[in-house]
Amino acid sequence: MNELEVVHETRYDYAAPVTLAHHLAHLQPLDDAGQRLLGHELEIAPAPQQRRDSCDAFGNPQCHFTLLRPHAALLVRSTSRVRLAARFAALRPERSPAWDALAARLRYVARSPFEPAGEFALPSPFVPRLEALRDWAAPVFTPARPVAEAAIALMHRLHADFDYESRSTEVDTPLAQAFAQRRGVCQDFAHLMAGALRMHGLPARYVSGYLLTRGPEDGTAMVGADASHAWVQVWCPDTPGVAGGWLDLDPTNDLVPGSGHVRVAVGRDFGDVTPLRGVIRGGGRHTLAVGVTTRLVGPVVANPC
Repeated sequence: MNELEVVHETRYDYAAPVTLAHHLAHLQPLDDAGQRLLGHELEIAPAPQQRRDSCDAFGNPQCHFTLLRPHAALLVRSTSRVRLAARFAALRPERSPAWDALAARLRYVARSPFEPAGEFALPSPFVPRLEALRDWAAPVFTPARPVAEAAIALMHRLHADFDYESRSTEVDTPLAQAFAQRRGVCQDFAHLMAGALRMHGLPARYVSGYLLTRGPEDGTAMVGADASHAWVQVWCPDTPGVAGGWLDLDPTNDLVPGSGHVRVAVGRDFGDVTPLRGVIRGGGRHTLAVGVTTRLVGPVVANPC
């Protein structure tokens, strides 16, 4: 296990005063069996006049805050400390259920039992249906292939066929454009993989989070570090080594996350888990600066003397 500290700082500077602002932040990491949240602090300057912490529909921590007084800048700094386990060290992908049987199980049948994971097999605003994406992924999905094995093969193919290129897309670049140009950033890689899985009837969740500059297991340099990162989860129920049924896959780095990926939030796509967004009155033109620092605090020693 490893302990990591993450500092995520966002600063807006406005050309004219903002007289009213409502913001929503997804910046607090998840706390579950594979990732323990040891501490979290959210600093907001100027201090908001209203603030409410809660959980969204997907179980992610979120913070709503409102500034009612004029301000020329906004600083939001999230500092978190988490303890991570290599959750998939015992993964046996060949023993997961067949992907086509799993997809058939999720098809709508009147009065059949509700399966919550089925929501994530449907299209979403950032991940619409794309026939070309299904055709591209089809060679991976041979009949009766284990779903985890197929998903990992899909990750390898996406990583090989698409180039990671900073600033090659924008936040709102359509999925079809990212697919056509065969390049993008981690958000695009996650959306493309989720789209390919969903086009074959499989549930896929978008994950926002952070990762170390170098993987703690082998020191491999990570792409997309020192910034917010994104990857996917594919539903693999009854699979050895996948507690809770969701298997994380990072197509940007072509790996199954170990103990260097910090999960902040899960949703259908980027729109559900945007780190910070809001509406403002006034402000005029603005500049945005975002910085993320992720560092290994130290390994956790089991049963110390």
